[in-house]
Amino acid sequence: MNYKVGFGFDVHQLKEGEPFVLGGITIPHEKGSFGHSDGDALIHAICDALLGAANLGDIGKHFPDTSREFKDIDSKILLKKVAVLLEERDYKIGNIDVTICLEKPKVNPFIPKMKSALCRVLNMGTDNLSIKATTNEKMGFIGRQEGIGVHAVTLIYS
Repeated sequence: MNYKVGFGFDVHQLKEGEPFVLGGITIPHEKGSFGHSDGDALIHAICDALLGAANLGDIGKHFPDTSREFKDIDSKILLKKVAVLLEERDYKIGNIDVTICLEKPKVNPFIPKMKSALCRVLNMGTDNLSIKATTNEKMGFIGRQEGIGVHAVTLIYS
């Protein structure tokens, strides 16, 4: 078997009045992630990890933020397109491990719903997707609740 590892990282500003979309679901909060698409930093980090593992570039190459086609798009659609790119090259996803860096809201109660939504898109079992959350101990733009950061690592194989 041919194993490959990919790493992804994404950040988005948090702004009042925007919906807070994370992991394919909307979470109630006074601030939401701002972006060209729906601002789902978790899905964007996963897309970059998968694309990187397959040596296919990054999310901006495939879904540029200058394209009207992707304006306000549901990031689950982008994730599905990435999954298709991998399938076309005979790659399978071994596992994905994600860490969310965010002060508020506390997202741990929403993790099972996120895992379910993402695993449906990727057609994989929830035991192969780990999602964890941590704070930034009130430091930096994350600590000031100005933004969110997400790290993702994945293993793919053919």
